[in-house]
Amino acid sequence: MASVFLYHVVGDLTVAKPELLEFVETETVEAAIRAIGESTESGIPVWRQRSGKGGGIESSEMRQQRFVGILNSLDIVGFLASLDDQETGMRTPVSEIIVNDNSLLREVHPATRLIDALEMMKQGVRRLLVPKSTQWKGVSKKFSILYNGRWLKNMNASNPAIAIGNASQPSSSTTSCSKFCCLSREDVIRFVIGCLGALAPIPLSSISVLGAINHHYSFIEASVLAIEAIQKLPQDPSAIAVVEPTSEGEYKIIGEISACNLWRCDYLAAAYALANLTAGQFVMGVQDSIIIRSDPKEVKSANGENNGASNGVGTTRPRRFSCKNTGFFSSAVSPYIGSPRTIYRGRSTALTCKVTSSMAAVMAQMLSHRATHVWVTEDDDDDILVGVVGYADIIYAVTRHPSSISS
Repeated sequence: MASVFLYHVVGDLTVAKPELLEFVETETVEAAIRAIGESTESGIPVWRQRSGKGGGIESSEMRQQRFVGILNSLDIVGFLASLDDQETGMRTPVSEIIVNDNSLLREVHPATRLIDALEMMKQGVRRLLVPKSTQWKGVSKKFSILYNGRWLKNMNASNPAIAIGNASQPSSSTTSCSKFCCLSREDVIRFVIGCLGALAPIPLSSISVLGAINHHYSFIEASVLAIEAIQKLPQDPSAIAVVEPTSEGEYKIIGEISACNLWRCDYLAAAYALANLTAGQFVMGVQDSIIIRSDPKEVKSANGENNGASNGVGTTRPRRFSCKNTGFFSSAVSPYIGSPRTIYRGRSTALTCKVTSSMAAVMAQMLSHRATHVWVTEDDDDDILVGVVGYADIIYAVTRHPSSISS
């Protein structure tokens, strides 16, 4: 295991991190869309409203209980696509759509060893809540783990072993600290890619040799309605490959439906397309007129006459979706609140690498595209899907002992 993870602590990654502004579950979907546009990993932590009891001071256990879960862009688009009235859905409280899972966040002390934080993330933690202390000086020195006593005033100086073991555990008593920052797995990967030399030979080893390829991925065939993708949403990474079967029984990837691809999109346009198009049309766009179901409000013509609607029941009529005119962003003024009438086109192709790609190359791809994953294809065919590499797979790989890597 690389010594860099032993010599560094979580506080080293929090330098210049902004203060966490809690997003509470009573906020609307519309507010969540705005917040997600400024987030990492295409999702935001959601909290219960803080209780007024206790003078505003709460323990780490109380904060952990207030944490609800993480809401991402795919959750919102899937929710809006399931509604007939998407405009009303924008005013829905996020508490009605978020999946409760408070194990996705863990509060840790700034002096927690980085290796301990990585172990938490390997167990499913996606966010680390770290107190912002005015006494924290920044980057730790080499072997800084031996100096935890300098940072933790309540440590037992007579027993350094106990002090080091407790460094990763936040105090269970109430604390006056009211400012926190939030570290994501993306922050950890950014740190790791700056320490490639200390991780040799892992960065230059292929993802196949490192065992970083996850072969248990979610997929949907291009001919299937895109709305069926939300019935099989994976949790990590939050992505579904859109594929076409081959005569050899393999699958060619043509795109994806994922949280990171829907990040900062026109949510109403994407939801409307998800509800009415096939998966292939959703990711690639369509140029020919297709028949889709109409909103009852749209069947009236400009002069107010009813075009075939009876008793408020909509009909089907041709509507043109063109990949030449516009994408997710239908308005320069408001990229997150569009209209169901917005013309929609698919986005760029899915981010892919080969089974022989190096770990360093895959990490660089993910960070440069702000992606949570990269799809893996065969070495001799760019389209045949093999698996996927996500943040969790990378964390597992970089914490392996070099001697366990076969050439």
